[in-house]
Amino acid sequence: MAEADRLETNAVLDGLINRNSTPPRLFDGREPPRADIDRMLEAAMSAPDHGFVRPWRFHIIEGDARDKLGELFARALLEREPFAPTVAIEKEKSRPLRAPTIVAVCAKVDPTRAPKVPVIEQIVAAAAAMEHLVLAAQAMGYGAIVLTGRNAHDPMVRKAFDLAGEDELLGFVYVGCISEPTPAKERPDAAEFTSVWS
Repeated sequence: MAEADRLETNAVLDGLINRNSTPPRLFDGREPPRADIDRMLEAAMSAPDHGFVRPWRFHIIEGDARDKLGELFARALLEREPFAPTVAIEKEKSRPLRAPTIVAVCAKVDPTRAPKVPVIEQIVAAAAAMEHLVLAAQAMGYGAIVLTGRNAHDPMVRKAFDLAGEDELLGFVYVGCISEPTPAKERPDAAEFTSVWS
């Protein structure tokens, strides 16, 4: 292997091994340029996709649109809990304001492609695209984290993202500029989760 190729391979492996979820408190408020978000989405397009179903859907939420998402979260909470306290409602409204850019990642599946391409494989393809997006963001020097919670599964929120049936809202990818690196995490030994067939 050529030296340049070896260095590039090491950089990719380092990025994978050292991937960490960035706590939103580390975002410094600066918004990533749209060109950089587009580059992250370009990386997402390389995810494995059996049958070329391309089930992934990406929704970019930034600027004032974050307030709109917060209002949606608050309405969804009140639909679930009509007597939710004001503090809980305000917390829902503020959730999207924790990052300057959010990418909602959805799996828009095609059940008619089964059994050749089962729905679970389509969802896994969209999840892989989401992970590619996160890895690209961090490779470009941004902080990123996937957040879900009740909002990712709420019927009102799902409807707002045009999801129905077996579609899934996989997560909200919070992306932002960071002024300090994301703290490293201790990783488990892969051997603990691995067996060798013989």
